[in-house]
Amino acid sequence: MRNSSLPACPVPGGPSDGVPSHAGPGLSVGRGLACVVVAGIAWGTAGATAALASASSGLGPVALTFWRTAGGLALLLAVQALRPRPVRPVRALETKRRRATRLLITGGGLALFQAAYFAAVDGTGLAVGTVVTQGAAPVLVALAGRLFMGERLGVGGRVAVAGALTGLVVLVLGRDGAGTVRPAGVVWGLVSAAAYALLTLYTRRLGSEGRATDPFTTTLTSFAVGALCLLPLAAAEGLWPRTRELGRTLWLLGYLVTVPTALAYGLFFAGLVAVRATTVSVITLLEPVTAAAIAVTLLGERLTAATALGTCVLLGAVAALALAEAGGDGRRARTARSRPVSDR
Repeated sequence: MRNSSLPACPVPGGPSDGVPSHAGPGLSVGRGLACVVVAGIAWGTAGATAALASASSGLGPVALTFWRTAGGLALLLAVQALRPRPVRPVRALETKRRRATRLLITGGGLALFQAAYFAAVDGTGLAVGTVVTQGAAPVLVALAGRLFMGERLGVGGRVAVAGALTGLVVLVLGRDGAGTVRPAGVVWGLVSAAAYALLTLYTRRLGSEGRATDPFTTTLTSFAVGALCLLPLAAAEGLWPRTRELGRTLWLLGYLVTVPTALAYGLFFAGLVAVRATTVSVITLLEPVTAAAIAVTLLGERLTAATALGTCVLLGAVAALALAEAGGDGRRARTARSRPVSDR
């Protein structure tokens, strides 16, 4: 998961929804869409990989998140050494205190986002944990943006939020006695979604203040700070995997670090160059769909009728929310083009 992976995860410092829908240098829109599709599917495998790694290693959610973050940091440092030095954007000056606050919120928020997601998967299963996290995150972003930043929801946005809340209620209450949805895991999913919402809104604030860094640098520093925040907690939980099945554990951790972390983030950033972020937010619903398919086919999880209904309602509401935002962006763009130059 992005979140698990950052978050369809809109990564701290990522491009805004104003990304133009034309290709960047050397990347067509079709290839950009393909990058995002592969990233969403790769993110959908993170929870299953973490569950299998936990079973073979005995590691808990915090320790798994630490190894994922530390491994991702190592790969990002290697990539940084090979990539051309980017042109640094003009940024507003910030004091040491404000810079420390920025690093702590982005790094600590990323760590909490991923660790809480793994705890949700451990607590209520891969399918439900992923759907709750990925479904609640954009809803919390929309609500918090309305409450704290004065962003308008619109009729479509309000309907989508109501639909998402309905889907969550159906998931939690409609368990059919099967125990497939456990409240503790749902709570962890909501904690993960709340951390993602915090990161998203804080990133918007940084952008409005001219303090945002480029996405790669933000991800790199967030992974570094997140690893430092997680280290003492992971050590208390149990940092080292058990020696039994160590080879299997190392293979799983290697996959977790490379495919749903380094590769998925790289493809995600590449796709955002050519594809609107709103379109990306809909495509990355492949993540919970992929997770649910893996949970049922490979992990033997059971999806009851109520769970399936709640999942469909929740994901449908998220898609509607993204489409409502896209429509609002289009109307705002047309209004801006129709205004006289003197009014702009």
